[in-house]
Amino acid sequence: MNELPNCPACNSEYTYEDGNLLVCPECAHEWTPGAETPDGAADTKIVRDANGNALRDGDSVTVIKDLKVKGSSSVLKIGTKVKNIRLVDGDHDIDCKIDGFGAMKLKSEFVRKA
Repeated sequence: MNELPNCPACNSEYTYEDGNLLVCPECAHEWTPGAETPDGAADTKIVRDANGNALRDGDSVTVIKDLKVKGSSSVLKIGTKVKNIRLVDGDHDIDCKIDGFGAMKLKSEFVRKA
């Protein structure tokens, strides 16, 4: 019998083939055979903006909501354009420099791709 790999998301042994994909019935994770990383973990996290567009390093984004700057009395206004973002892991997944504010971390849920 053909031995299928365990699910990379939940490590379930009850995986099955569906066309060219492997599917886990317990967590509904779908993946292409051979696409998992060597240590068995899932691929890197995809960061999406407020509209669901995938973001990448170097993209430009626009702030969609007035944001209070922690530790300051200033506010980052709606419509502020941020160029050349860097994606990082953590609660705030965008690292950037904003003219007039300096280095800042933003959450992807408060920006849209420009």
